[in-house]
Amino acid sequence: MSETGFPYKCRLLNAVDYKSVFDTAQYKVSCQSFLILASTNSTTYPRLGLIIAKKNVARAVQRNRVKRLIRESFRHNKALIGGLDIVFLARKDAGNLSNGRISERVQVLLAELSKRACPD
Repeated sequence: MSETGFPYKCRLLNAVDYKSVFDTAQYKVSCQSFLILASTNSTTYPRLGLIIAKKNVARAVQRNRVKRLIRESFRHNKALIGGLDIVFLARKDAGNLSNGRISERVQVLLAELSKRACPD
């Protein structure tokens, strides 16, 4: 499998996984459009969960686009992140951003998270 794939082992799949991140969030990184909560996990690879609420991003097309762009940025940057469980939450204006702006903001947030979690 390719290094930039997104297999099931790299996903937060159930409520218990999400709850553990919310309860023990060690790192918080945010911008106007997104909030990232992260906590260390017992594996060597990062896992991603997405919460793109209908309240914040009204149209399904926009929600799916935001999720797709976040997953793409995560796949390309997961080598930098290490063993973290990450939950992305979208805020109000996330659906109104262009594809380039979403990708840019997500990459900046992931770089900031990497810098905080692995201060080498």
